Amino acid sequence: MKWEGRRQSGNIEDRRGMSGGGKAALGGGGLIVAALMLYSLFTGNDTSMLMGLVQNLGLGGGSQQTEQRELTPEEIRQKQFVATIVADTEDVWATVLKQQLNMTYAAPTLVMFTGSVQTACGGATAAVGPFYCPGDQKVYLDMDFFDQLRSQFGAKVKTKVDGTSGDFAVAYVIAHEIGHHIQNLLGTSGQEQQLARSARSKAQANKYSVALELQADFYAGIFTHYDQKMNNILEAGDIEGAISAAQAVGDDAIQKKMQGTVVPESFTHGSSEQRVYWFTQGYKTGDMRVGDYQTIYNSNK
Repeated sequence: MKWEGRRQSGNIEDRRGMSGGGKAALGGGGLIVAALMLYSLFTGNDTSMLMGLVQNLGLGGGSQQTEQRELTPEEIRQKQFVATIVADTEDVWATVLKQQLNMTYAAPTLVMFTGSVQTACGGATAAVGPFYCPGDQKVYLDMDFFDQLRSQFGAKVKTKVDGTSGDFAVAYVIAHEIGHHIQNLLGTSGQEQQLARSARSKAQANKYSVALELQADFYAGIFTHYDQKMNNILEAGDIEGAISAAQAVGDDAIQKKMQGTVVPESFTHGSSEQRVYWFTQGYKTGDMRVGDYQTIYNSNK
């Protein structure tokens, strides 16, 4: 991916120089929290009540650590790369929302952290992967996630930002999380939450969640469509890298890897095939109407 020499966003909060990204050191309770997060991520089962109990009992972590260290040259370069991608999302969505919906774009902040982090949505560890918190309108990113994506799930992800090339698979993941911010701005996230609460079953609620995640993939595709037009970012293999990442984080791929069986009723993010399809639709069309939430939901009935 061609990224050097362009504007870098100032909406970056780098907590990696802090001890664990401003985290609470993981003691016994912290390990409980991490285990619950992993269980929720890979099974789709809701652990929010148990998480609340752990936090109320004061088991969520140990003492706060505030020591700081200097970032390594590679970490500095990673930040430059991420800040460039975030700047691209700002430019793209400011243009797309104005042209297609006559809306003004309010950009989120991206937080880079290591290990674990405190958010308006509660504490989280790197085990949950990159995520968006609507409570503070921030995207949270631990770069170590991409090492796991490559080593455990076989994604074609290059985590070292070397030479003049970056990794478009990382850009895809960032764009997906920014897609959740777009949904928050448009009210789609609130709509999905209402539908999920009124669902007749857990499987039905999961379908609403899947549609939301697939739309975020679709928005990542729209970002790619316009970023290529505006900045000519793509190099050979970039789209394949993004598709590889989308395939690796499909619910079916994760379930098969973690538990050996696939349970479609428990999907919360969509299958590998679905994720690739909707990313590709966004990339090919650049038209937000094609990936309307209801349209995506109906395609998954």
